[in-house]
Amino acid sequence: MAIPAYDIVNLLTQDDKYTAFIAEDEHIKQLCYKLRYDVFAKEPDTDLSIENRSIDKDRFDEHCQHLVIFNHQNNEIIATTRLLDNNGRNQVGMFYSETEFDLMNIITPEINFIEVGRTCIHPAYRQENVLATLWRGIAELLISNKIDYLMGSASIPLSNGDKYISSVMSHIYQHHYAPEHLRVQPLVPLRLNKNQAHADDAILPILLKDYVQQGALVCGQPYWDAAIGVADVFILLEAGKIVSRYSKHPVISNDQRIINYISSTGYVAH
Repeated sequence: MAIPAYDIVNLLTQDDKYTAFIAEDEHIKQLCYKLRYDVFAKEPDTDLSIENRSIDKDRFDEHCQHLVIFNHQNNEIIATTRLLDNNGRNQVGMFYSETEFDLMNIITPEINFIEVGRTCIHPAYRQENVLATLWRGIAELLISNKIDYLMGSASIPLSNGDKYISSVMSHIYQHHYAPEHLRVQPLVPLRLNKNQAHADDAILPILLKDYVQQGALVCGQPYWDAAIGVADVFILLEAGKIVSRYSKHPVISNDQRIINYISSTGYVAH
């Protein structure tokens, strides 16, 4: 999926190999949808219900910013993620996460949220440092949009069996689980076998592992996405954690809104 280098605008960050930018051109957005389809729909146990069987696009995409990772050594799009802020939510009527979870304990009008979703990396580049480039791009966007909290979901494949997902959730409960007042309710809960033996050395899926390493909380039980063949868990992450780690221009905020939000929810960053 090659694009001309001169089509890159809204640059966020770059190094000697990769560039992160926000797609404005409709052609580039279509390439992002195509990459998503190639990654998601062609995975085992996946059955995406989409009319166009060559792209992955839904009603939320028109209201999102699409972050693109571009390999400028071969002019290829190799990764993408979409971001939906409060204004986009107002336009479409909800965050995508609200199709899977009740976010009553999370959403408050005083806080600027951004939802990260549909993150995918081309299989040929998953052993490289592409995910870090994604985070650097997101960090710059968090600063420019004055975002307080990042939210989204991370998937756990069901194809590995009950023992695997039980071990992953057991690890989350012990180390990364949100306090009760920050928990969400899945609209279609995954029924876990509570008697299933739990492994002490759970191997977390890459994106979920990366989220919790940044200090994210997992806010409740998983949602069962039968179409994709995964269990989704809801993620909440303080934007400042990403900015301080990945931006060259970190911003330290003493915003009273954040202080009030932390105080009212009891959220404590680890």
